[in-house]
This record gives sequence, C-alpha cells and structure tokens, in this order.
Amino acid sequence: MATALRLAQNEEADALLSRSPLAALIGMLLDQQVPMEWAFSGPYTLLERLGGDDLDAHAIAGYDPDAFAALCSQKPAVHRYPGAMAKRIQQLCAYLDEHYDGDTTAVWRDAGTGTELLNRLIELPGFGKQKAQIFLALLGKQLGVQPKGWREAAGPYGEKNSFRSVADITGPESLDQVRAFKQEAKAAARAAKASKAAKG
Repeated sequence: MATALRLAQNEEADALLSRSPLAALIGMLLDQQVPMEWAFSGPYTLLERLGGDDLDAHAIAGYDPDAFAALCSQKPAVHRYPGAMAKRIQQLCAYLDEHYDGDTTAVWRDAGTGTELLNRLIELPGFGKQKAQIFLALLGKQLGVQPKGWREAAGPYGEKNSFRSVADITGPESLDQVRAFKQEAKAAARAAKASKAAKG
C-alpha cells in the first residue's frame, strides 16, 4: 500500500488499514448506516479479538458462523448490525479465498483497465456499483492503484478534489468537507422528494 490512510481517525486502526488490503476492503464493506470512523475501525476491532498480526481471509471464511457473529457483536460492536455484517464479512472472505486464493491485492494487482477493476469489485459480496466505485477511487487516489481509465470507471468519485466520499479523506479537514457534501446531497434529495410530493 502506497500511503497512510486516515479513515478511522484512530492511529492503530488507520495503521492496520494502511498495511492490510483486506482490512481496507472490510472497512469499505462496513461503511454503511454507521459513521465512517466506526466502519473503518471495525477491522482493527476484529483483529484485536481474532489475534495475530493481520486479518486472514481463509481463517475468517472458515470461522464458525455463530462464534464469528458473537465476536462481531461484543461491545464495542463492529457495526450497528453486527450479526448481518458478520455474515457479509465471512461471505466476502470466502469469495476472496475461492477466487483469489485469499490474496486481496490480487483483486486489483493485474487489472488492465479501470472498467475491469470496477467489474471485479462489483462481483465482491456486499459491493454494489456505488461502493465499488468509491473503493476504486480510494485505490486510485490514495493507494497508487491506477489502471488505465480508473477515474472514469470510478465516476464522480474519481474526480479530483471532489470530496464526495472516503476516497478523498486524508485528515480531519477533508473529513469535514466530505460530511458537508453528504449533508448537502441529502438536503437536495429531501427537497426534490418534497417538491415531487407537492406536485403529486
């Protein structure tokens, strides 16, 4: 990995994200319906409970599902919905184990184009197009993974200085900018919905 990520806003959790591709991928998986810092701290919380130096896709995939759900549910829980997310994390790791021999970097290492990489990310369990585009933008902007056409494949998240997603967060200031963008987007969506209702 090419740079130090600052997504969890916690030194130990961010150090793990920066050195472990699987931790970064799991953090992205968890990044929904909870604050970003909570989501990206989840992999470090998991590692503390599992033990060892790094997260291992093969080991997580083979973990007893009930025991893994219990591990994710301990306080502080890795997510607001720890049971459902435990299942998704295991599905993601099982997919990586089966298709990439447990090597997370193999997902993007030999991708020839941004579109090819985007398609690989979309195929990951728990990754829809938007999440895949955001992670692709994170890979390109902060981790030096830049296959031909990666910005275009990442859509608006690939734009320079767009401050739309975690891909643009490098510290507290950019975090505030991304939060402001998301709040504006939500307000615009609410206004559009209200306008549509009024016309209807």
